[in-house]
Amino acid sequence: METPPPRTDPAPPTAADIDAFRRQLGRPPRGLRVIAHRCPCGNPDVVETAPRLEDGTPFPTTYYLTCPRAASAIGTLEANGVMREMTARLAAEPELASRYRAAHEDYLARRDAIEVLAGFPSAGGMPDRVKCLHVLVAHSLVAGPGVNPLGDEALGMLSEWWRKGPCVTPEGAGEGSGTGGPPDSEPDHKPEPREGHRERGDA
Repeated sequence: METPPPRTDPAPPTAADIDAFRRQLGRPPRGLRVIAHRCPCGNPDVVETAPRLEDGTPFPTTYYLTCPRAASAIGTLEANGVMREMTARLAAEPELASRYRAAHEDYLARRDAIEVLAGFPSAGGMPDRVKCLHVLVAHSLVAGPGVNPLGDEALGMLSEWWRKGPCVTPEGAGEGSGTGGPPDSEPDHKPEPREGHRERGDA
């Protein structure tokens, strides 16, 4: 990607945003606090989710990618072994590991500012490994360049997914019903909702 999408200010969701979210993922949002990043096409592409959902379920994944086009492109990177390569680099490159740990601390600080989830990690495998590029890219989109080095790298590998126009429209013609984010979870992300390899799935 020559020019990543610019950082946008968080904003309360409008009725149109909530409708777009529903069309992107094929269901209503849960725990939605704000639109954390807005795609150049105008739709939400990252939402900020409450650390606990309405029923009290912990949800460590504060920043949740909703755009199905971006999610599909990131899934291709994951399938091509990018996460494995990045994890190996963390063990071999101390400076990268230090910056990635700082990204982990930034993520925790942002979540803790809403509500502290004692005993829960940040997200995406931080700080020691990479297990979900969707989460890292979402963090990079929200925080802006220079905060999450591996999120920035993954974002730079993507094409400009918004160039084809909105992934979903108010009329309901959408490409992404049920496909907008990462894959399945591991113990540090509760089964419902799930983080890790399907971190977007149950926001």
